[in-house]
Order: sequence, then C-alpha cells, then structure tokens
Amino acid sequence: MNVRRSAAVLAAAVAVFGSAAAPAAFADDAKPSPSAALPSGLYGKTDPKFDGVFRQSYALLAQDTEGVKPAAKAVDWLTGQQCASGGFAAYRADSTEPCNSKTAVDSNSTAAAVQALAALGGQDKTVKKSVDWLKSVQNKDGGWGYNPGLPSDANSTGIVVGALVAAGRNPADVKSQDGKSAYDALPKLAMDCGKDGGAFGLADMKSGKLAPNADATAAGVLGSLGKGLVVTAPKKSDDAAPKCAKPDTATQAASNGVGYLLDTLGKSDDHLMSSMPGSTDQPDFGNTADSVLALAAAGQKERAERSAEWLAKNSADWAKQSGPAAYSQLIFAAHAAGMDARDFGGADLVKQLNATGPAPETSAKSASDADEKKDDDGGVSVWWIVGVGMVAGIGIGFLYSGNRKKQQP
Repeated sequence: MNVRRSAAVLAAAVAVFGSAAAPAAFADDAKPSPSAALPSGLYGKTDPKFDGVFRQSYALLAQDTEGVKPAAKAVDWLTGQQCASGGFAAYRADSTEPCNSKTAVDSNSTAAAVQALAALGGQDKTVKKSVDWLKSVQNKDGGWGYNPGLPSDANSTGIVVGALVAAGRNPADVKSQDGKSAYDALPKLAMDCGKDGGAFGLADMKSGKLAPNADATAAGVLGSLGKGLVVTAPKKSDDAAPKCAKPDTATQAASNGVGYLLDTLGKSDDHLMSSMPGSTDQPDFGNTADSVLALAAAGQKERAERSAEWLAKNSADWAKQSGPAAYSQLIFAAHAAGMDARDFGGADLVKQLNATGPAPETSAKSASDADEKKDDDGGVSVWWIVGVGMVAGIGIGFLYSGNRKKQQP
C-alpha cells in the first residue's frame, strides 16, 4: 500500500541495486528507451516495467474516487494484464502471450488492481479470479509476501486486506490452511512498545529481524483496521494519543502503530523524512500521504488534516516529477482528510492526473463543474507503489532469481 507506494518500486531497486531501498517513484523516474512504444491506455510516460499495473490501478481508483469515469481503453489495458490464474505481474509487455512460471506475479500488483476494478464495477469475473489467486498464495500465518513463497510482510498483507474488503470479502474469513487470517498475521509483524514505539516492522534482508518502519506501519494500520486505499474522512476527531500495549490483536497493533506515526510525524513538522539507507535527509511525500490514510482510518481527524495540509503546501514538485501514482496518492490523502482534491494547495490534482493518461469518458464531478471540465479532459502510482513503497519480506532479493520457481502464473 504503495503509491503507499508500490512494492514494485522496491522490486526495481532490488533488481538494479541489490538493495531493499528505493525512492517513492523510482520506477516512474526510469525513462523508457526511445524506441519503446507505451500502450495508449497506460497512465504515465515512463518505463512501466516495474510499476505499470500498480500506477494504472492507483490512477483508475483515484479517478473513480473523484467521480471521474476513466477511458475504456485504460480499464481494458489493466484487465488485459491479468494472467489466467488471476494474478497480476507488475507489467507484461505482451499480454497476448500466456503467463508461465517465469511471469513474476505478485500480491501487491494484484491487490491494487482488485481495489481499482472493484470500485469501477462491471469487472466481477476479473475481481473474483484475482481474489481466488490471492487466497491460493496466502501464507500459513494468514498473511502475504510480495511474491508467492516469500514470508508475510505488513505492506503486502495490508494492501491485500484492502483488496478483500473492496471485493466484498471479510478478511477474518479468508483463512490459510492453518486456519489463520490476516488479522492473525499482522500482530506478528508489529513491534513492541518502548524503543520500537509500537511500529510495524520492515524485515532486514539478511537477518530477517524487524526494524520500525513508517511505510510498513501505515500499511499495517490500514490492514489491521480493515481499510483500503480509499478512506472516508472521519466526522469526529479522536485525537487522544493511543496507549501502547502488547500487540496481541490486530486492533491493538493498529492502535500502537497510530501512536508511532503520531510521534514520528510530530518530530518533523507533520511529515515524514526519508529513512532509506544511503539517502540524503529529505521529506518523504509518499509515506506521509500513506500516513494520512492510516490516521484518518483511526479517527485521528486533526492530525490527518495537518499532514495533508503540509502535503498541499509542499508536494507539487514531487508529484509532477513522480507521475500518476503520486497524484493518486495525494488524491487519496485529500479524500481521507476531507480536503478538495481539485484545489489542493491551489493545484487541481484530478486535472493533473487526467493529463497523464487517456482522456477520461467523463471528468465533471457535478453538473456545476461541466464548463470547467471541458478544459480538463486531457488533464488529471509508487507506491504501493507506487505511490509506491517498501515491502517487508525476508529474501525479497530473490524476486528475480531463485524464488521464481515458487511463483505461479
């Protein structure tokens, strides 16, 4: 919970740099070769190899959230990426070729696609196939890893919970062969109080030891509360700082995670800073947007608004550089905070998002907007991925190597 950035971005970093760290929109910054012809239905102008499905799903879901009906060819492109098994890979250049054992299907791309297609409607068969696939690769502990065969992580499990809810399934009823659900797995991915602050953890690639991580925490909180990427702004605020306690239930793990986010955001003027190894100290826009969703889902209205307002003032350059997934993340954050995505710090996020892909079929939110929207048809990802993000998981460095034999087409 990607764009939250997409885990596809992390996969890109692992493949290229051998490190589980990548900027929020790494994949969207990668320029395609001059000869590469991008599909006309795809959002974004950069190489979709690592985040195509994720950024497309985010874009379609963000448009739907704002009352925009996406172009039919944009929806068709996404559904055409599905493998016969129901799973989605980050991107398939030739969707006419059947998926096989080398097709890197993953839980994050699949879950993002489910959330988008379920919201758009009319895609029941596609959604059901994907949910069935997600169920088939559920780990014994009740959670999900990025790829089939990887240990469960908070990011993957969180976004899959959002997909199950979007598809009308109760995550508590979706159980592994050992009778475990996501609500059993998530508390195991939460850390203790004290020095770890009740955060959800990101696993070290070598030791498997969890370390506190804001992106994993935002995804873990959303998953533990049974929420997806579209969070309704709370009507009343419950801004009391939650008390940290042993995370023996998903509800308590979520409460602890909220406390960690509040404390971390409070140290940096209501936004998060990049915590990636080797990176320069800089604001983390994508994770801040993800945190807004988590805080709003937990009823922290005032704190969610404060972070969203910071984003409204400071995120324009980041979104312009990062593309459709970033615009989508900001739209989700605006929606969760009860702000106007069409006037977000003076920017029309919907128009900017629309401009990154095929003109939508309808773009007016209401009849009163019709005249203005005539100029918006050409105008509007990761984290996620993607919006787009970091994925906890031991052995994720094998995504493109030995672990492929565990992947299912």
